[in-house]
Amino acid sequence: MNRFTTTLNQSVYPRLPLLLQNAACTASGFIRHRARFNRHFHRTLLEWTEGEDRSLEELHELQRTRLDRLVRLARDHIPYYRDLAPPSDKRDPDEAIRETLASVPPLEKREYRDQPLAFLSRKSSRARLYTGQTSGTTGSALELWHSPETLAEEYATVWRMRRRVGVDIGDPCMSFTGQMVVPVQQSREPYWRTNYYGKQTLFSIYHMTPANLRHYIDAVHAAPGRYVQGYPSSIHLVARAMLEAGRPLPEGKLAAVFTSSESLLAFQRTTLEQAFAAPVRDRYGVSEFAASMTQCDRGRLHVDMEFCIVEVEVVEESEDFEAGPLLITGLSHDAMPMFRYRIGDVGRRARKACPCGRPGDSFLEIDGRTEDYVLTPDGRRVGRMDHVFKQQWAVAEAQIVQVDPGAIEVLIVPRDNYDKTSERSVIREIRSRLGNEIKIQLRLVNEIAREPNGKFRAVKSTVGRNEP
Repeated sequence: MNRFTTTLNQSVYPRLPLLLQNAACTASGFIRHRARFNRHFHRTLLEWTEGEDRSLEELHELQRTRLDRLVRLARDHIPYYRDLAPPSDKRDPDEAIRETLASVPPLEKREYRDQPLAFLSRKSSRARLYTGQTSGTTGSALELWHSPETLAEEYATVWRMRRRVGVDIGDPCMSFTGQMVVPVQQSREPYWRTNYYGKQTLFSIYHMTPANLRHYIDAVHAAPGRYVQGYPSSIHLVARAMLEAGRPLPEGKLAAVFTSSESLLAFQRTTLEQAFAAPVRDRYGVSEFAASMTQCDRGRLHVDMEFCIVEVEVVEESEDFEAGPLLITGLSHDAMPMFRYRIGDVGRRARKACPCGRPGDSFLEIDGRTEDYVLTPDGRRVGRMDHVFKQQWAVAEAQIVQVDPGAIEVLIVPRDNYDKTSERSVIREIRSRLGNEIKIQLRLVNEIAREPNGKFRAVKSTVGRNEP
């Protein structure tokens, strides 16, 4: 999203009447649909779906072929990787993959952040690439590029999972994500907008006060929907309110609830399944397009082996699992490959085959992003505040701390170019989500402490805890 688009969304969209806001959401939905579901997507989805009966050896052979191609491309066209060793020539594909990756040192986020253009393929035309941002787990903005083919292949993993539970493209859905579809200053329903092209009801996650949640419940019951998708923390707020009001959805209305972008906690899963009367399927993916794992009906996260390779730096192991930080290698990312990227998440990889019968690596758990809510003076619980920092290039790290519903403190590790303009930009982004009533204090620090498990918490709150 460029600066012009950001300004348009923040300045023009909130002033539009409801009818035109729905029209804008519909137009955006049309553009996203065209980008995601191109010819390459349909071809890839068909190929990967038909190949679900591949053996583990066949999957390794496919991984090896894709990895070798990517290594050769990186050696020839990507400045950062010009000294990369050639691919292994071992006959066994699994051994070859291990040998090829062993010759590549892990990639740290700071290395990419300091020289992103060095990772961009000279073979890729910048004009056809999509630009994206991620705040990561630490609130540090990263600028990213990806090709239409990369985007299509990631969505092929998404829709392969969804089709397994009977959901297909074109089915109506309800979404709970970070899109600011409802102006934060709006104080009456509807707290949702409609993407008519995508048959999508878009719920705001920034208006969830106890009083407003009854309107969300009414809308969930009334909206056409075959499935629900979004952040588990936000969906959980609505699901819990549905159960407290004695208004769960009737069984059979939904095929599934799909969660992503945050760690799905056990109590959240239970509440979601009870409120929506449908199974919950989780997915692990990253903005860098370097990993994808999709959940089966036995609860395990299976690595989408056509799309990526996931290694574990083992720090703990037992008869059943091996656990440690993840190193991820995307096999679809031709414009900006990342080999053995240290994403910052920790996982427990199963040592035994999954009872569901699907071959390949599967994870019992991913300890990724788990954050508290920010509680506003008017009672709203707002999650996923990392969006505030997606375009804050002068911020190295950031953490929001709250001990009072009327105020937050924002700890910022500044870069050399941090100035008053940067400060105003951070405050403006926070205000656009939390409103003007909450007090905001920015404090510059040299570093931000990690949790005992080594993880970074983007939001720490004693008044908006993410718990049952």
